[in-house]
Amino acid sequence: MMSNATYTVSGMTCGHCVGTVKAEVGKIAGVTAVDVDLATGQVTVTGNEPIEETLVRDAVEEAGYELVSA
Repeated sequence: MMSNATYTVSGMTCGHCVGTVKAEVGKIAGVTAVDVDLATGQVTVTGNEPIEETLVRDAVEEAGYELVSA
């Protein structure tokens, strides 16, 4: 069963930021796709099963940004 969750991330300002967030979140076990909209800060995470928000938050922080809402 596929699962989608959308989060708002602050601090992203360029394509490099987008790539960094996609790479870190994409490392989470079970994640099959990460879509980032730079203009809105929206990050949509798709997985084979629901992905724990704490894992996404940790990955976003590892990339150097802040998860501001889920």
